[in-house]
Amino acid sequence: MAAPNILNLSSIVGVTTMVNIANAEASNVIISNSSSSNSAYRINSIIASNIDGTNDAWVSVKITNSAAGAGTSFPIADTITVPADSTLVVLGKDAPIYLEEDRSIIAIAQNANDICIVASYEVIS
Repeated sequence: MAAPNILNLSSIVGVTTMVNIANAEASNVIISNSSSSNSAYRINSIIASNIDGTNDAWVSVKITNSAAGAGTSFPIADTITVPADSTLVVLGKDAPIYLEEDRSIIAIAQNANDICIVASYEVIS
């Protein structure tokens, strides 16, 4: 099932996940919804922080059509510069998106270990 019906809910669970983008060359999976979860994820916020005290670094955040982070990706934010010691609100609660089954949100950064991502979402089932 790709898009579970969320009209008759049995639970809503709040989740916050944190990921350090340790590999700048590859996609780093931030949130993954498996193909058999029978859940939809309501993504409330994605915040990217540049923890490098000196250098700016860009970050890209994308949604993919694969829970493993592979497959075709579509940008939510593409190569946006985050100044040193600053944060970027990539997605805020005022503009949430739903992550259906067998999809994921990935991030790619300019440099390894410069960008950390904090994401808040609800697992709706």
